[in-house]
Amino acid sequence: MKTRKLGWTGLNLTTIGLGTFAMGGSGWQFSWGPQDDSESISTILRALETGVNWIDTAPGYGCGHAEEIIGKAIKGLSSKPIISTKCGIHCDKDGNIIFRLNRESIRAEVEASLRRLQIDVIDLYQIHWPIPEEDIEEAWETVAEAVKEGKVRYAGVSNFNIEQIKRIQSIHTVASLQPPYSILERGIEDKMLDFCRQNKIGVIVYTPMQQGLLSGKFSRQRLHNLPDEDLRHRDPHFQEPQFSANLELAEGLRPIAQKHGRTVAQLAIAWTLRRPVVTSAIVGARRPSQIEETILAGDWTLPNEDISAIDKLIAKREEALKQA
Repeated sequence: MKTRKLGWTGLNLTTIGLGTFAMGGSGWQFSWGPQDDSESISTILRALETGVNWIDTAPGYGCGHAEEIIGKAIKGLSSKPIISTKCGIHCDKDGNIIFRLNRESIRAEVEASLRRLQIDVIDLYQIHWPIPEEDIEEAWETVAEAVKEGKVRYAGVSNFNIEQIKRIQSIHTVASLQPPYSILERGIEDKMLDFCRQNKIGVIVYTPMQQGLLSGKFSRQRLHNLPDEDLRHRDPHFQEPQFSANLELAEGLRPIAQKHGRTVAQLAIAWTLRRPVVTSAIVGARRPSQIEETILAGDWTLPNEDISAIDKLIAKREEALKQA
């Protein structure tokens, strides 16, 4: 699979990275429902076998559970993948999310992630959300200390805006940004991508398939069958009027993908990678077969005619929502 250099860093990431959000399993505020741990481990190992060289996770995913699963999966490997994790999100005893960015909390999080992942250094460590915003400088200073101590190789941010990145750049150079990006979520196209390119900040995008909506396999029945705790029941993209418009767009993608012998999921992922400033797309998987499919998007360069066709589908969706 192709690799791209992450901004100014020495990390070369495969254009597809394995996301472990769903591997956190049940029992926390943003869960996707139950997940079999042995299936998760098999998926991680299969991703590495097929050429993926990096894994994205966070202690917030299952209150540390996803990190623990990764640690078990990679423990005996002679060659370790690049590991990206985050800080700033905690779970209370009921699995509810708490945001904390004070120095003591970040210091403890670094040690906890190293322990759960069973590694000596975190390749990429990111502030998960800029919440509470007044503490981002303190948090960033603490992450910078972890870099100096050799516990972290590179430091990045997730879900930050341009002004927030500017506020911390003088403290320690930002290596990367992890924003949402998909055919349905295009907010970073306005100014953020140009800002990152100009400042040599790597861009790692998440939810390229919009939590399954753009997988080509979603339906009303599938939404109905999701566990009650699945966060997608509360996501506006899965509620009307957006849900119908999104399903129609996904169906419009199908003939574009099929003429290349590809799947809708591969098309949705390749679309996010069409911009050179995007280093890699995080693709979640719960079973080996899922990553076996989506990894094939990493080497697909979309023809301009297909990009134009997708632009028309996007415009049609936007018009439908205006009239809804």
